Amino acid sequence: MKVTEIVAKIAEPVVKANGCELWDVEYVREGDQRFLRLYLDKEGGVDINDCEAVSRAVDPLLDEADPIAESYHFEVCSAGLERALKRPSDFERFMGSPVTVKLYRPYNGMKEIPAVLRGYEDGRVTVEAGKETITFEKSQVALVRLRVEF
Repeated sequence: MKVTEIVAKIAEPVVKANGCELWDVEYVREGDQRFLRLYLDKEGGVDINDCEAVSRAVDPLLDEADPIAESYHFEVCSAGLERALKRPSDFERFMGSPVTVKLYRPYNGMKEIPAVLRGYEDGRVTVEAGKETITFEKSQVALVRLRVEF
């Protein structure tokens, strides 16, 4: 089982008990340091008090379970308004929403395409960009993230 899956199992009940949803768990290397991040979501938005409460409750559980051998920094954050969509349920939840599709290779000269999410199936993402409906294969898409329009 991956570190992120183990941490999610440990954190999920605590996050729910604090009235939030566990959006994502990330374990990454940045420079010579490692970071374990929990991303939270909540109707009406996550605030600093939510992050602090979850952090204080999950930290001792992580110390006890010890799922990561090396040293790391533990952070609890809001998923943010322009969060990345990763799981099929994320795409389903935000169908019809404005997104930015980041591509590995340019499409019509652009690597970032502002669009509206219209479909998701087996990793293929269908969007409406202007008057064009485009379906990108999973291998073309680096990232899909929500886009806030003002």
